[in-house]
Amino acid sequence: MTDGLSSLSTDEFIKSVEAAAAKFDSATYPQQNLPADDWSLLVKAGVLLPTLPREYGGRDSHVEMCRIIESVSELNLPLGMYLTVITSVALRPIALYATEEAKREVLSEFAGDDPMICGFAATEPGCGSALSSMTTGFTETGHGYRIQGRKHWQAFSSSAHWWLVAAKSTVGGRRRYGYFIVKRSEGFRTIEPYEPLGLKVIDYGLNEIDASVPRHRRIQAPDDGLQAAAEMLMASRSMMAAMASGFLRRLAREAQAYADNRPVGPAPLSAIRFARYRLKAIETSAAIAAALNHYLEISLDMKSSMLGSLPAVHAIKTVATERMFSAAHHYQQLTGGEGYRCGSSTNIAAQAFLDARVYTIFDGTNDLLSQQLTEHCLARLGGKTLSDFLSAWPLTAPALAGHGVDLTFLDRKLDQEHRVLAGRAIAYAFAMTQVMNWASRTGAGDTAGDAVEFLKADIAQVATEFGLLDTGILETALSHRCLTGRRLMPLSHCAGSFQRTMQKPWSSAAVRVCGSRWPSGSRGIGTNFAARGFSRAMTFSSRSSSAGSVTSSGVAVTSRPRSRSRTGRPSRRFSVHRPPPSGVGNGSPRTERIGTLTARMIRARRRIAAGSGAMMMFLSFRP
Repeated sequence: MTDGLSSLSTDEFIKSVEAAAAKFDSATYPQQNLPADDWSLLVKAGVLLPTLPREYGGRDSHVEMCRIIESVSELNLPLGMYLTVITSVALRPIALYATEEAKREVLSEFAGDDPMICGFAATEPGCGSALSSMTTGFTETGHGYRIQGRKHWQAFSSSAHWWLVAAKSTVGGRRRYGYFIVKRSEGFRTIEPYEPLGLKVIDYGLNEIDASVPRHRRIQAPDDGLQAAAEMLMASRSMMAAMASGFLRRLAREAQAYADNRPVGPAPLSAIRFARYRLKAIETSAAIAAALNHYLEISLDMKSSMLGSLPAVHAIKTVATERMFSAAHHYQQLTGGEGYRCGSSTNIAAQAFLDARVYTIFDGTNDLLSQQLTEHCLARLGGKTLSDFLSAWPLTAPALAGHGVDLTFLDRKLDQEHRVLAGRAIAYAFAMTQVMNWASRTGAGDTAGDAVEFLKADIAQVATEFGLLDTGILETALSHRCLTGRRLMPLSHCAGSFQRTMQKPWSSAAVRVCGSRWPSGSRGIGTNFAARGFSRAMTFSSRSSSAGSVTSSGVAVTSRPRSRSRTGRPSRRFSVHRPPPSGVGNGSPRTERIGTLTARMIRARRRIAAGSGAMMMFLSFRP
């Protein structure tokens, strides 16, 4: 074991880790793959030890695993994910389910001072969340197994020394799944690196596997389904609460300080009431994350099977990651133009926004987990309506009874799209219960009360979206063919009906639809432009564009140069593109010309409103 760390108390141990992690503050640490020398500093501080059993040199502590991730994520969110993948995704299944011979061979290497890395390989180019579609196969040999196939989007694609690889075998019509511990030198190689939009400390890529491993390195898990794979991902999904707690605590602190110190006329930005609303949204997101992390520490246990905690884990992952992304967006809006500049000396908003974006996608997209949460509840109704079941279910009953939340809008036939939305409502009710429990134990009364109000508003929004679906917008969207396969058409063609359908900003919706295809450039998967379009659209919410925008009702406004005006400047003809009413026309957008507008800029064409980042455009209307 790393010298001197075995005798430390938990508080002393966490403080020693925090001291070693101080140099990785995201405000100053370079946005780059983590060098081995820097990883070595954290390994020597013992960041891997809580995951390892004591007989293999570890500290074997669930609580310490959570607290390390929370502390590191407050300093550097990507580094929190870096640790989570190694500890919760890769090493934990080995510690729980590997043979004793495999544990002795592998885990002892991670208890020392060497900067060892272990990754988990499941996702493939043609197989994301649907692992049953994986093509990586395994065959039995005289001395073990041969594994062949391709994987991609693995964290540490180019740097991991050991891998836990998921593979499939189909013999005699019977499908079997296996999980194997593979040493990189045995036949795991990266054939194409990926460049992610955020999380720059982690290297990703496309990997090819052709490895032979001894029989003792197969994980001891059921092979007749994907239940084992689901369990292996439970810990990392629940650990989103720890990452969110640290990350959002920092965002709340820094956003408040920025708003207090940013002058807007005679008063600070924090004196503006809507700025205060954004600050409150960040503050309550931090409180919700703290409550979920509290539940993670005292009610869950990563040191044993977590399958029985599936609904709680799905709710934690969904709510925590959505709060991370929402708070990062509020923070960036508050910081204005400076919030769009990576490396700004006044804030970390730009990088925080990019880093937080992928959390709703990785480790199982939130849409999928929300649907599974609903289906978990539907399978246990026992003749009750869904709202009655939730009113008696321990994970949601206290919130519904204590705050009079009405979920009867869920008592209906739930199609796939309704099940996704229903899962969000269930997750919000779960989060309300945890906020109440957290407040009763910590005394965080006012903050907890505000957090509950935000969660109630989230549930009300789900009810509104149910009503939106009842208008038949999905049928309208399909007739417009806004989505061709998995590709999103250009904004000017379909942003209106696509936004009306998804009820999300078009750039965020594009990234959600494309899932894990998240690289920032041509070195990634060439199947979509979601990442590039998302990064370019980040400024649309803080400034307007004379070339086109999307109104709050989802209508796409576009313009094109026309003839030169009498002033010598080009005028622009603006058009509004709306979907046709249901049953009208052949499905092509109906263009309604609303006249010609001549854009005349008074002094500067665009000005940044102090502190808010809103772009001012002065228009003179000509009939």
